[in-house]
Amino acid sequence: MVARPYAGVRGVWVREGAEVPEIPRERGFKPLPKRWVVERTLAWLGRNRRLAKDYEENPGVSEAWVYLGMLRLLVKRLAKAA
Repeated sequence: MVARPYAGVRGVWVREGAEVPEIPRERGFKPLPKRWVVERTLAWLGRNRRLAKDYEENPGVSEAWVYLGMLRLLVKRLAKAA
């Protein structure tokens, strides 16, 4: 059997013929605690031209560019604070 999304509650998957669980629903928008940190960091890294696209064949080179991009951001912030 394939699990399918339950139409009444978004994000709940129920197998065919199974009972739908009772889930308490909260009202309002609540951001996920760590997701925005990751998205913000990826946006900062995206400002570096070399990291905007996947040009590198070797993952080690891409990792080095990520370190350089974060180092650039850190040095820029330290210079601004001094």
